Amino acid sequence: MTVQPEEFHPAADFPPGTREDWRRLALGVLRRSGAEVDSPEEALAFTTYDGVTLSPLYDAADLPGDPGVPGAAPFIRGVRAAGGALSGWDVRQRHADPDPARTREAVLADLENGVTSIWLVLGDGGLDPAALPQVLDGVYLDLAPVVLDAGARTAEAAEAFLRLAAERGIASAGANLGADPIGLRAATGTAVPPAGAVELARRAREVPSVRAITVDATPYHDAGGSDAEELGCSIATGVAYLRALTDGGLTVEEAFGQIEFRYAATADQFLTIAKFRAARALWARVAEACGVPAHGGQVQHAVTSSAMMTGRDPWVNMLRTTLACFGAGVGGADAVTVQPFDARLGLPDTFARRIARNTQSLLVEEANVARVVDPAGGSWYAERLTADLAGKAWEWFQEIERAGGAEAALERLVPERLAATWARRSRNIARRRDPITGVSEFPHVDERRPAREPAPERPGGGLPRVHYAQGFEELRDAADRAEARPVVFLATIGPVAASTARASFAANLFQTGGIATVLSGPSTDPAEIAEAFRRGGTTVACLCSSDRLYDEHAAAVAAELRRAGARKVWLAGKGEHEGVDARLYAGCDVLDVLRTTFDDLGVTV
Repeated sequence: MTVQPEEFHPAADFPPGTREDWRRLALGVLRRSGAEVDSPEEALAFTTYDGVTLSPLYDAADLPGDPGVPGAAPFIRGVRAAGGALSGWDVRQRHADPDPARTREAVLADLENGVTSIWLVLGDGGLDPAALPQVLDGVYLDLAPVVLDAGARTAEAAEAFLRLAAERGIASAGANLGADPIGLRAATGTAVPPAGAVELARRAREVPSVRAITVDATPYHDAGGSDAEELGCSIATGVAYLRALTDGGLTVEEAFGQIEFRYAATADQFLTIAKFRAARALWARVAEACGVPAHGGQVQHAVTSSAMMTGRDPWVNMLRTTLACFGAGVGGADAVTVQPFDARLGLPDTFARRIARNTQSLLVEEANVARVVDPAGGSWYAERLTADLAGKAWEWFQEIERAGGAEAALERLVPERLAATWARRSRNIARRRDPITGVSEFPHVDERRPAREPAPERPGGGLPRVHYAQGFEELRDAADRAEARPVVFLATIGPVAASTARASFAANLFQTGGIATVLSGPSTDPAEIAEAFRRGGTTVACLCSSDRLYDEHAAAVAAELRRAGARKVWLAGKGEHEGVDARLYAGCDVLDVLRTTFDDLGVTV
């Protein structure tokens, strides 16, 4: 029998590969595809909204330096030194139903079925703080941490919670009173003096395992901001709180111990992983500058992005939140909130909350995602992306500091920067470079969405709150309101094989705005196609075929469609043909096409 060597090298019989080998092979493939390029790295690279270049290939030379070890400064690899199934992240569920009885029932159901902490929205758009004893009746505060989110009524809610804990004679482990005056101003425009947050911090330091302050960075994300912009704003806010707390009598160490951070997690799993790792690196750098590097372990709460959630085809949100939860967990978040898939439709029902918490249970207990500390550590791509993102965020933080700090920057600098990023993102969404499954791609025009009780309006007045799908969803709503669903006629010229690809492309494009499509049937006879158009009951047509058949028939078909009453004739492709008004093609402004079509069909948006 063959005796295996003690050391087995599976690649031993293959020649070593080099970056130059890859460049030569990649360049050959690109040129055979028709691309005239000299650098495959440049041709295949992608740039994020922060200006970070994502390369197609990484190797050991891309490592930015030693990221340290888990549980030690600079905490890039996590604030815990060991993993394990029993020490996974905190599964935190959010509750915003203003009905105390229903909220109590939902809270108890969550805690009995995998949730380990509760996030309560109080005040305007949530529960009355006076209802806390009723809502938390039956909740073991020493076992289930409670995080408050009460906005302008934070002091009232915190007082009610601390009084409740004192009456029960127990310590509320891991609770957070949720003071965030700068975040409140960002979200609502309401200016609240930081003195109240300082007073809560003084009280909280006397209660073991209770924090007073949450740096909520999600308003910057929800305004359309980038990852580095969200991070930079959060660090600037955290630094502002450190100054206020130390000026108010807390030591630097105590001040660091009172602050928790909340970030959005998106379906871009690698950027989410890098964001949470970068956030810890940034906060550790602040702690080092303050002379307390050992206290720089950032406490992180991840919540799946509200901006990425869709009201249309909401079932796809289950997939988005699963990816976001995975990214946050792998990135090392201490607590994760998965928003129910129906969050855009109103108050989540029992089924939606169950799916949300089971998403986390599956990842923690079945997929064992929490068993390993920092599984992305050592990845050339993840380490480089973490460092690059942290660098961009630090530059933005410094710009905010030069403008006078987090509060002063909210006057003009932050809103203008976020608006510029949202404008760039909106252009990419409109052109489907940032696709949204079920909305801008593969829409279900005749979907029947689940009905939900309306959720209370969240206070506004600060930074705008956007949803990536809002442009398409506004048009879908308009199409649904119309007396009859708007229709576009697809003139398929020639055999099915010649027209199917572009007809499918055009149908998908128009359906993203709720516009139905009808096909002419394969033909090259202009009169036959025009007769089918008359039966279609519309005034807008789109030619669909191959470039060769366009050259032979497009002008004649367009002319016949005009005589049949067509007000607008589109063409799926990029050729110039007589009688054609405009073209549809990959990368065109789909929202502009849809709005134009609505105008041509007389549909009010």
